[in-house]
Amino acid sequence: MTTLTVMIIALFIVGYLCIAIESVTEINKAAIALLMCVGCWTLLMVAPGAYFPEVPAEGLVGHVSGLIQHHLGDTASTLFFLMGAMTIVEIVDSNGGFNFVRDTMKTRSKRKLLWRVAFMTFFLSAILDNLTTSIVMIMVLRKLVQSREERLVYAALIIIAANSGGAFSPIGDVTTIMLWIKGVITTQGVITEIFLPSLISMVIPALILQTQLHGKFDKEQNLVVGEVSAFTKAQRDIIFWLGVGGLVFVPIFRALTDLPPFMGILLVLGVLWTVTEIFHRDRGEEDTMARRVSDLLSRIDLSTIMFFLGILMAVAVLEEIGTLTALGQWLNDVTSGNHYLVTGIIGVLSSIVDNVPLVAGAMGMYPVAEVGDMAVDGIFWQLLAYCAGVGGSMLIIGSAAGVVVMGLEKITFGWYMKRITWIAFTGYLAGILCYWLEKMVF
Repeated sequence: MTTLTVMIIALFIVGYLCIAIESVTEINKAAIALLMCVGCWTLLMVAPGAYFPEVPAEGLVGHVSGLIQHHLGDTASTLFFLMGAMTIVEIVDSNGGFNFVRDTMKTRSKRKLLWRVAFMTFFLSAILDNLTTSIVMIMVLRKLVQSREERLVYAALIIIAANSGGAFSPIGDVTTIMLWIKGVITTQGVITEIFLPSLISMVIPALILQTQLHGKFDKEQNLVVGEVSAFTKAQRDIIFWLGVGGLVFVPIFRALTDLPPFMGILLVLGVLWTVTEIFHRDRGEEDTMARRVSDLLSRIDLSTIMFFLGILMAVAVLEEIGTLTALGQWLNDVTSGNHYLVTGIIGVLSSIVDNVPLVAGAMGMYPVAEVGDMAVDGIFWQLLAYCAGVGGSMLIIGSAAGVVVMGLEKITFGWYMKRITWIAFTGYLAGILCYWLEKMVF
């Protein structure tokens, strides 16, 4: 290993540590990710000939520029997909499209509410994404549960259910989106074979958590409060079904046209944008402008987009200098090539560090094979989708859903680790066992 390679890896590790302790440094992780990206590519340009000996000296600069454009194209597909999906969800939410969620949740039984929250979160996160679903469900939960101690139990289950639900859907989590766009998992394959393990990983923690809840809510505190909306109920329903139904249609659109997934997202966004503008057209600008798509676009979390851009492009450098391939080979040697063990370790690691670069790294470490466990929809890739998604539930900082719920409900790292980590880990192992049984039986 050359000195330059060590410097690139060291820069990546230091950047990664700064991202992990963002709450301590109080420096946005997006800024660190962008610095990592530029720093790693700059170091690569110090002596590109050491990594691409087959390229003539006079063509090295052009070769590296071509590599950057190639990786940027792959990354942009993911980023445009995320931006489109985030905008669609924001449109639906701001125009009252999710009001029905609160109506569905309403019950005085604490345990009934727990199961309704669990299944609503599980299936919504498969259609939307775990981050957005967590925000929606926490907002609903605040109107239904006044006791903070009890609300923390529900909030912990929201994290687990959101991550589990996102793992079996090609559009439910950033990592599954990455694997789906890469083409190593298919819509049919991941839904049919990962659904049951994901469900088990949610149901078992829910069974354990319900033992902490007893009795009924006071009649007054469990009433759903309606919100004033500029749209009629029929218009809100149209917006909801266009938005959520459109997200479900995206995989179908890809299968029909063979176009990249972000093109399907842009189609849905365009249709939804047009419909809301028509609905707003006959209303006073003072009441409706705040809900117009042109204004909602300013609410999109661009720092998250910048973070993904930086981290994915930084991982691309490790892929180009051969570090990921070497790491994958080492991990295979240590685990004797056991895919369950390899992906299981990656899942545990995803609870400590961000699962986006972990999955990006795994895609660079392991080549796609024509047949066998490493083929499209093979055991390795499906388990990677499950483990990277569900494994993030073990620590509250291990997933985007956990981090946002931590901020909204002021949950401490210690409380979650003491009360919830072992529960999430039990569900995680049960899901892996379920997948193994599926493969053994079928």
